[in-house]
Amino acid sequence: MFRGFAVPASLLASTAFLASVAAGTAAAIPSLSATSPASGASRAGDVCFWTAAGQHGSSWCYTPPGYTDVPEFLHDKAASFRSNADTAVYAIDWGRGTCYARLIRAHDLADNWPWGARLDGVADTTMGCEVG
Repeated sequence: MFRGFAVPASLLASTAFLASVAAGTAAAIPSLSATSPASGASRAGDVCFWTAAGQHGSSWCYTPPGYTDVPEFLHDKAASFRSNADTAVYAIDWGRGTCYARLIRAHDLADNWPWGARLDGVADTTMGCEVG
């Protein structure tokens, strides 16, 4: 006949506590499918810009409306973009004594975007700038 061994109540309580902590921690950590996509991935309505071709490198996203300067790390350094916006936006280049606006159509993308070397800001209007 098998004789069991006695487990102290304090050990049982600590085991139950550790199991509940582990379960709570697992519930607090979102699964990979529930988290947002990789850095720079845009949400509906965003237009995102990357420092490297093919939508790689550091990124930043603009959500219309209004005008916004791009962050310094992206200033004159955008190499690609993707628009998930339902409206057109304009890339803005503040030149000497004037400015230039480049149309980015709704749901457009460019994996190799030469105009990004001029990017200073983004707006939902041309800001009165020349088409460039």
